[in-house]
Amino acid sequence: MVADTKKEVERKLIICDIDKCNGCGLCEFYCAISKEKKINPKLSRIRTVRIEPFFAMSIACRKCETPVCRDACPRDAISIGEDGIPIVDKDKCNGCGWCIEACDFGAIRFNFGTKVVTACDYCKGEKEPWCIKYCPKKALTCETLEAAGAELSKRVFVRILGELEEFAKKT
Repeated sequence: MVADTKKEVERKLIICDIDKCNGCGLCEFYCAISKEKKINPKLSRIRTVRIEPFFAMSIACRKCETPVCRDACPRDAISIGEDGIPIVDKDKCNGCGWCIEACDFGAIRFNFGTKVVTACDYCKGEKEPWCIKYCPKKALTCETLEAAGAELSKRVFVRILGELEEFAKKT
């Protein structure tokens, strides 16, 4: 058996804490300013989703282990970098949108100005993504799914424990 010499890259994602996110959409504005130098949230690579009155959250590229956006592209315009980030070849992309339809997270966007698709690159070359840096509620972090899951499990446990204490006081 030959050992796999491919270096395993830690898959950190932009994670949104729905308990903190208020749906302001500033992450979209800062992303558009960072990438397109325009104040237009339609040019953003992150999406704010609001399901009022229940919650709001922002969604960026999930760096899928099996990237359906790449597989759906009939022109092979999307490749995946070593860091898991989709790279769109603007010369090959004709804007057909198949990758947009294939993405379960809505993380691929069509740019009506350039007529090609865009995806979050986690502000490659910057210290941290602008959406995280400028989120007024500090709802966005960049971490592994395992770390985010562990933190969520801890918060759920604390919440349940608090509810049990309240229940005990009433009885």
